Amino acid sequence: MQLLDGKFLSAQIKLEIAAEVAQIREQGGKIPHLVAILVGTKGASETYVASKMKSCEEVGMASTLIRFEPTVTEAELLDKVREVNENPDMDGLIVQLPLPDHINPDRVMETIDPAKDVDGFHPINIGRMAKGLPAYVSATPQGVLEMIKRYDIKTAGKHCVVVGRSQIVGLPMSILMQRNTYPGNCTVTLTHSRTQNLAEICRSADILIAALGRPEFITGDMVKEGAVVIDVGLERVPDASKKSGFALKGDVKFDEVAPKASFITPVPGGVGLMTICSLMQNTLKAARREVY
Repeated sequence: MQLLDGKFLSAQIKLEIAAEVAQIREQGGKIPHLVAILVGTKGASETYVASKMKSCEEVGMASTLIRFEPTVTEAELLDKVREVNENPDMDGLIVQLPLPDHINPDRVMETIDPAKDVDGFHPINIGRMAKGLPAYVSATPQGVLEMIKRYDIKTAGKHCVVVGRSQIVGLPMSILMQRNTYPGNCTVTLTHSRTQNLAEICRSADILIAALGRPEFITGDMVKEGAVVIDVGLERVPDASKKSGFALKGDVKFDEVAPKASFITPVPGGVGLMTICSLMQNTLKAARREVY
């Protein structure tokens, strides 16, 4: 069993991005600029946004955090999104999810300029990705692809099972893994809460990608010997032995599954760190106008 070490890879990728940004600075070019909009003060969202801002600083990018109270109206939020769209100094824009119930997240995502949609959530980017055209790919699936590529994991002809059909991870992951490219060329099964014989389907996977948001759902008896297991989950589970009062768990019961896997991601220290790197890579692409 080999660990897919997101900590090691993310450090390597950040050095590569920092070198590119330094080169842009030396040549007098425009420094890539990421803007994040955060509504409310939810702990998890605060943590995620802080990580993104810190990563920008580490690689030499500019960043701006725009905060709103949870009572902000949808119209006010959309006005701010349009303002960022029109600002030529701002290259990438993310609106941290989830949003308060009175704001329609689809309307917000559709208002972001596709050329600044570095989260890859706009329908135009999703459609371009599905067609194999240049696009901003959703950061978590892109991070998984980068991990597969850098560990030289064979994908052509393999059976890839994706557990979870979210628009942010599961659905784009299933599209990307079947494309005629590397990583890709898999036969893909996309499973979800209504799937019958889920354990049996998981056992048939050469590559198992768990992205359903249920702590330790994937157990040892659901994985075949030699499978590649990629755990996208990250949930807080109460744990009295921890100072924080909780432990971070993935969707995979690591201790049971790891002995059977050829490759497996740890949680934490796996896919989550790759997600932030993907966001940095997309922001660099946006500054260079590589996609649009």
